[in-house]
Amino acid sequence: MVLPQDFKDKMQSLLKDEFEDFLKGYEKDNFYSLRINTLKAASKDVMDKNIFDFTPVKWCPTGYYYPGNQRPGRHSYHHAGVFYIQEASAMSVAECADIHPGEKVLDLCAAPGGKSTQLAAKLDGQGILVSNEIVPNRAKILSQNMERMGVKNAVVTNESPEKLEKYFKNYFDKIVVDAPCSGEGMFRKEPAVVNEWSLAQVDVCANRQGHILESAHKMLSDGGLIVYSTCTFSPEENEMTVDSFLRKHPEYILVKPEIHSHFSAGVPDWCESKNTELAKTMRLFPHKIDGEGHYVAVLQKTNGENCKIKTAKAVTDKKLLQPYFDFEKKFLKNTSFDNFALFGENLYSMPHDCPDLSGVKVLRCGLHLGEIKKGRFEPSHSLAMALKKADVKQSVDYFCDSDEILRYLKGEALDIAEDYKGWCLVCTDGYSVGWAKVSDGTAKNHYPKGLRIMMA
Repeated sequence: MVLPQDFKDKMQSLLKDEFEDFLKGYEKDNFYSLRINTLKAASKDVMDKNIFDFTPVKWCPTGYYYPGNQRPGRHSYHHAGVFYIQEASAMSVAECADIHPGEKVLDLCAAPGGKSTQLAAKLDGQGILVSNEIVPNRAKILSQNMERMGVKNAVVTNESPEKLEKYFKNYFDKIVVDAPCSGEGMFRKEPAVVNEWSLAQVDVCANRQGHILESAHKMLSDGGLIVYSTCTFSPEENEMTVDSFLRKHPEYILVKPEIHSHFSAGVPDWCESKNTELAKTMRLFPHKIDGEGHYVAVLQKTNGENCKIKTAKAVTDKKLLQPYFDFEKKFLKNTSFDNFALFGENLYSMPHDCPDLSGVKVLRCGLHLGEIKKGRFEPSHSLAMALKKADVKQSVDYFCDSDEILRYLKGEALDIAEDYKGWCLVCTDGYSVGWAKVSDGTAKNHYPKGLRIMMA
């Protein structure tokens, strides 16, 4: 790999005697990793199946490395949302957020969804997660990944941080800011990023990051945490950005995360202030760990306000909702949904105490249950992915490497031996994959066309 000379000169001045080891890190083989989605499966259950040669990621209890010659993205478990393919260093960010079920959490720069789905798993369906992405097409990918992972309590928005701060003043308990950056930490894994890098771009990113942090500050409640991260090495985007924020906001302190010992400390000497507290931040260097370059800082607000926000008004018209209630009674068990919202024909179950988001671009407002069409209800793929086998009255379950599950993922109809009629949940090894609709022993395939696989 040919690295920009300006980049090498800069890193040599920063790392000094460590620079040669840093360069040798680019000669290492790539690391491949994924994270088990505990909304769908327990890590131990997946490990016990021995589907891949897994090695644990030290700083993430649900993270695992796998050999590069194995392809989990082609496995039926990927379609079932059992795991999310995620770079190991990136898993550190959500681990630093100290998430507890029931909290109000914001992922401010969320696409494609690795950190958001990790935060959602930690919330375990309780509380509310707002996952925001400013770029429209990336926001759609984010929403699709939340669907695949079976997340029920997330609101996906497509707004600027400045727009959101007007709606969520002092509202969130935790905010993750995985800020857009110059991407130096990804040079080894994504060589194309090298061509977009320049010293001028570093300054542009640092300026943008400062503005994003200001928006996050306005949305954080008293005692709350901001977890700030980048995938770059530049002090301008890391220690210097955090130091500048701290000087503007003395009500914040830096918190040393529990996983700090796995990584290198932030470097106070790379800031003009030489604030020793910056050593509580974390630097993830690829020549020292099995992962790519990253930086993480945890900031706690010690003197702020807590604000309540007007909650969204739920739909309560039983006549309007009757088609859904009929479906629920006929096909579901041990589960029910409430706090309904209707957007045209689309029915959602909003998170409890969901804020009124009138005026905000919302792609997903909780769990998309399905569509009410001319007096009948058609369940969504999102609902299928959020349900467990025990939640439905009719289900079929195929082994993960069976011909039947492969045919289903291709979009083919299936023969059903059970005496079923109507909606049936298709599972693989007990994990939901999608819907089929059964009539006279034949299951019509309702796996979304855009998700179907084209080859074995």
